Amino acid sequence: MSEHLFANGDSQQPDSGDEVKKDFKGLLGSIRKFLSELLEIRTNTDATETKESIIADIPFKGHTSWILICSIFIASVGLNANSTAVVIGAMLISPLMGPILGMGLSLAINDIDTLRRSLKNFTVMVVLSVVTAFLFFYLFPLRDESSELLARTQPDIRDVLIAFFGGLALVIARAKKGTIASVIFGVAIATALMPPLCTVGFGLAIGKPWYAAGAMYLFIINTIFIGLATFLVIKFLRFPMVRYANSQRRRLIARAASLTGIAVMIPAGFTFYQVFQESLFKKQAQEFLKETIEVYQFNSAGRYVDNLTKLEYKEGEDPSLIELVCMGDELIPENVINTWRVQKNEYSRLKDAEFRILQGGKDDSEEKFNYVSELYEKNKAELLNKDEQIRLLEEEVATLTKNAGKQIPFAGISAEAKANYVNIEALGFSYQLQTDFKKLDTIPVFEVKWKEGTRNNQIEADSKKLADWLKLRIQDSTLVIKEAD
Repeated sequence: MSEHLFANGDSQQPDSGDEVKKDFKGLLGSIRKFLSELLEIRTNTDATETKESIIADIPFKGHTSWILICSIFIASVGLNANSTAVVIGAMLISPLMGPILGMGLSLAINDIDTLRRSLKNFTVMVVLSVVTAFLFFYLFPLRDESSELLARTQPDIRDVLIAFFGGLALVIARAKKGTIASVIFGVAIATALMPPLCTVGFGLAIGKPWYAAGAMYLFIINTIFIGLATFLVIKFLRFPMVRYANSQRRRLIARAASLTGIAVMIPAGFTFYQVFQESLFKKQAQEFLKETIEVYQFNSAGRYVDNLTKLEYKEGEDPSLIELVCMGDELIPENVINTWRVQKNEYSRLKDAEFRILQGGKDDSEEKFNYVSELYEKNKAELLNKDEQIRLLEEEVATLTKNAGKQIPFAGISAEAKANYVNIEALGFSYQLQTDFKKLDTIPVFEVKWKEGTRNNQIEADSKKLADWLKLRIQDSTLVIKEAD
């Protein structure tokens, strides 16, 4: 009986294994089918309409030229004003994508005529954009180096990834039946073709060609990898090839495109490596500061001014720098600073960095201004928003600068006046507010007391000479001379 049971159990075991295998295969099949339906894009692609729409956007003349010029002006103003919203608006109306998609399409289907037309329109587009941006920044009086502009001068590998995946999204959206317009707008913003060309014009206008070179390199990265993404998607979707292109020429063009992409990636990868190393250095430096200066307790008249901390990462022979600023009469003891230097060397990326602490009466005008600004922000943060704080601080700085410029060396002037005009007994000086009810002016007034017995005609002549001399001496033609009572 036991043998019979064993035999039955033995005969049922393979059947159970087969059931599991069938279920597993069924599950894999279901997953494969789900992923196929989820990621399949060929069945919903209209190759003819996609090709026609891309080719229709290649020509660059008439309305398209004026749209580009307007978008370049808008982007230039946005970059100059450091306004991200304005730059985004310029990117949305820019027609820069047309020739780039045309180049990718023509390489994928071996359409040499379309490639020539795309290259010609692309060249015209770049030249017109750079010239327009150059003229704007050259003629416009405000040419500050804003963060929006400087962000386009040092591209790295991340810009390559943005351009490539943005290009993929753009071509896939264009190929879909019923194009997804929101994707096209999003790619126009993400890949940022317009701002680099504006920055090229800015660099040339202010005489800094390295800005122009970095921005042009970023534009080339975006162009090549959008074109490469277009090439790969068109190949994947199996668009029909143009028949007159021979296979040898097709292979040659494909190799040239691949080599160009690799050549562009190499310096971009190097720049990314530098940015990555700098980020690691600053991260360790911040950790070091949290364990040292930020927990140090001053007894009374001393404080650490954290917004003046300088972290500079350098490669090669020049050492990196960690510089701290402390204000007040209380000095950090040298033994504490030496202990911090030992702690610094425990961090792998800070070992060779120079560590400096500026303290003990270092109190120049820039540090005073930053110190006052910091206190002001802390006291007013609950009452004023950020923009209002900046506006008020700018007004205060302008007022201080104006008043400082009006200060005169009265002691020296009075001594010179006494030596040159023997009839002067006393000299006074003040600023007087004066208005014609249209504007308010501050007038410098010198009050002269003449010696008793001085004749009127002598006083009149000396007063005129004194006024002419003082106007020249203090460089202020509004100066007034009055006779003291």
